[in-house]
Amino acid sequence: MIKAIRGTRDLLPPETVLWNFVEAAARDVFRQYNFQEIRTPIFEATELFARGVGEDTDIVSKEMYTFEDRTRADSDKGQSLTLRPENTAGVVRAYIEHNLGERGLNKLFYIGPQFRRERPQKGRYRQFYQIGAEVIGPPTAGSESPARDAEILEMLAVLLDRLGVANWTLLLNSVGCFDDRQRYNQALRKALEPVIGQMCEDCQRRAATNPLRVFDCKVPEDQPIIDKLPRISQYLDEPCREHFAEVQAILMAVGVPFVLNDRLVRGLDYYTRTAFEFTHGALGAQNAILGGGRYDGLSEALGGPKAPGIGFAIGEDRLVLSLQESADAVVKKPDAYVAPLGAGMNRPAAGLARELRQHDLIIELGDESFRLKKSLETATKVGARFAIIVGENEIASGVFPLKDQTSGEQVKVQRADLAARIQAAR
Repeated sequence: MIKAIRGTRDLLPPETVLWNFVEAAARDVFRQYNFQEIRTPIFEATELFARGVGEDTDIVSKEMYTFEDRTRADSDKGQSLTLRPENTAGVVRAYIEHNLGERGLNKLFYIGPQFRRERPQKGRYRQFYQIGAEVIGPPTAGSESPARDAEILEMLAVLLDRLGVANWTLLLNSVGCFDDRQRYNQALRKALEPVIGQMCEDCQRRAATNPLRVFDCKVPEDQPIIDKLPRISQYLDEPCREHFAEVQAILMAVGVPFVLNDRLVRGLDYYTRTAFEFTHGALGAQNAILGGGRYDGLSEALGGPKAPGIGFAIGEDRLVLSLQESADAVVKKPDAYVAPLGAGMNRPAAGLARELRQHDLIIELGDESFRLKKSLETATKVGARFAIIVGENEIASGVFPLKDQTSGEQVKVQRADLAARIQAAR
């Protein structure tokens, strides 16, 4: 038997109802904040991620699915292509390619699959799904403003509340500008020199290529060493300090709680200034639901104009996992099961089901070959609140038995009153 590849999975009912609920809520909230959808290709030129995400990141160096496009007629070797491991670089590529800066400030969102070759674990897959948004545009459009950062964070708080994600925590930091990080990286390298031999292999590699990535380490034995390293908050220049202070002030003004964490860094090289994560305790040690930050130099790194931006990506797999406890309230079960009894009853039963569905009711339709006992058992199995018996006598009289599957009570209801009676019980 052929099975799904390890690290991938099939999303099946009723879980897909929860996924649709999450995506619909995201679209509704994005619309309120005037975001519009963008859809970029699932694969891009490998160079896009090497330049945008950073060659020394774990994503580019270890996790990407890269292949050679051998269909190109103009090259014997072909172009190197990569399944997208994240979506921000693709959005910025589209911003540059289509001159979206001419529109002013762009507020864009996306929903779709990403791909990384990493060890599968709870809520993490090799094909995973992200919901994300980006605010990007020329500086003259206000894209550098701390108000954009605060608006993104407020929107995320609204979305999590609407989804019923209780007890989330917003972790907030500033990773400064390029010059700040240069100074900070020098200080980190100096502090790591005498202790790096005591740390894990990944940290030893990161210390040489990109010391900031040391803070991504999850090895328990390395944490006491990491706790003693210099803090980036000590190396911010005055404009970055002022920008970060204003982000915090706006969040306090609109009532969005946050916790400062000057150990928080993001896993991609393009981040500047504001960095953030939302966490949730239901996910255990790997408790980040979403993360993001500002990336003011990414457009220039990809050969485009100056276009400051800020964005985020929600791990939809992990977000849905955090909602499993409330899934029963989200998954809508059939309002009624229409049970045709006897030969020739499929057609009139289908007609009745159509009438009820026109009243926005969820209707499951049985089959005339089922006996009454099997029909009622099936109604219970699919979770229908009511069962409606459709036989020759019912069709002739226009009066139908309506059985409440929860209480067991059965009443006779005129055909014209069935929809209202079922709706009243919702």
